[in-house]
Amino acid sequence: MSESPRARIPSYVGSLTTFTGGLAAAVAVGRRRGARLATGYSLLDLAVGGLATHKFSRLVAKDGVTTPLRAPFTVFEEETGSAEVAERPRDEHPLHTIGELLVCPFCLAPWVAAAYVAGLSLAPSATRAWAATFAIVGASDFLQHGYARVRAD
Repeated sequence: MSESPRARIPSYVGSLTTFTGGLAAAVAVGRRRGARLATGYSLLDLAVGGLATHKFSRLVAKDGVTTPLRAPFTVFEEETGSAEVAERPRDEHPLHTIGELLVCPFCLAPWVAAAYVAGLSLAPSATRAWAATFAIVGASDFLQHGYARVRAD
């Protein structure tokens, strides 16, 4: 039997603390290295970062190939097409909260986006290369789906 969201509040507090602590650690590392937080972002950085965040979050949360990363925290339900799977979080506490995060691309996106923004300050070239890679993969996926639809008509 699954516990109520209210009963999982301590786990949610833990995940929020981890998120906030990660951001604070990134700022501390940046300060030690003399990096400054970026204060302005180009439209290109935001657009490519948005596409990359979408694709990377979806890949982590739904891709069949990344199932081994989620397996300790999730239960497989079914294949959903386009190399994606549906999984649900394990009911056991505290694995449930981690599973909730890992099966939800919407839940993962703030974590990925925060890492991207931190990366723009700490390692801008590597971060832009990562973002370009996943933005290109995301655009390719969109084109693959469009091509498949055109071929099906």
